Amino acid sequence: MNAIAKKLAILLGVLAFASSCTATPNSSTETQRSPKVTQVTDSTKVTTIKIDGSSTVYPITQAIAKDYQADPKNQVQVAVNISGTSGGFEKFCNGETDISNASRPILKAEMEACKKNGVAYMEFPIAFDALTVAVNPQNDWAKDITVAELKKIWEPSAQGKITRWNQVRASWPNRPINLYGAGKKSGTFDYFTEATVGETRASRNDYTASEDDEVLVDGISKDPNALGYFGYAYYEKYQDKLKALAIDNGKGAVLPSTQTVEKVQYQPLARPLFIYVNLRDNQNKGLVNKFVEFYIDKAPITASAVGYIPLPNDSKHLNYVHLYQGKVGTVFEGKAEMNLTIGELLRKEGQF
Repeated sequence: MNAIAKKLAILLGVLAFASSCTATPNSSTETQRSPKVTQVTDSTKVTTIKIDGSSTVYPITQAIAKDYQADPKNQVQVAVNISGTSGGFEKFCNGETDISNASRPILKAEMEACKKNGVAYMEFPIAFDALTVAVNPQNDWAKDITVAELKKIWEPSAQGKITRWNQVRASWPNRPINLYGAGKKSGTFDYFTEATVGETRASRNDYTASEDDEVLVDGISKDPNALGYFGYAYYEKYQDKLKALAIDNGKGAVLPSTQTVEKVQYQPLARPLFIYVNLRDNQNKGLVNKFVEFYIDKAPITASAVGYIPLPNDSKHLNYVHLYQGKVGTVFEGKAEMNLTIGELLRKEGQF
């Protein structure tokens, strides 16, 4: 079977799958069609696919980009940078990047910015994260923490007041508590504040902040009095230098893991991860779509390899359908959803 026939066979298969998922579209989405994924005709041309955004999603995208560029047939450079989810969307909606890594759905203000600048986007969920609260391994007193205690630590009124461990839990020692967390351009900051404090972007400011999770890991690993939060892949990578705390949402303390996310036990800190693709009509479109096709195929294996929770094959099929049909918009309403499960995400995607 030649390459064109294979492509048609794949397309017919995923479109058949899509027909079984048909439902009334979400009111927050808009749909338009685009041509099928095209092949690059000029093999001598080298261009750059620009990607920016979330440090949480970065390990997945960086690994896939490396694999893609290792094939000499792919005459393209893939530049992957970190500026946080919010920082990435600023560039993306200005038309400066082709793909935006995101650890939360696109917000209403960002949707408006994209619309104003004529940037139509496709949304692809690519993995699940178990947002991790961690301390230094020398910390021998804290093994778990409640959502209420996280609120007590991180709410704006705690600034300058909750500064010692025994103020959080009386049985903990009278030692300073040094905080490390996501910077304000990070989607992790948005999600964590809503999940723990109850209001997006409501946080104390007297902590070491960074959009780069590597910086947070480094700080916590060197500070016996530290407590911080970041994406699960960074805990997996550096678990010899960190200690994860079990999260108690009132139903018992649960450690972050693939199993606790899949069993809907690690709440409210389990969350989906995304890439957003600029559906631009220019000479790079075929190159970008070809890379996205490769990304969708490799995402489950790569997500698992770097420490995240892969989505089931149904998600891959739906992503292919949305790519081939040029589905534009979001299945969310400009905000993150707390306690979203993998099954609920798939149902939303199937209705898109």
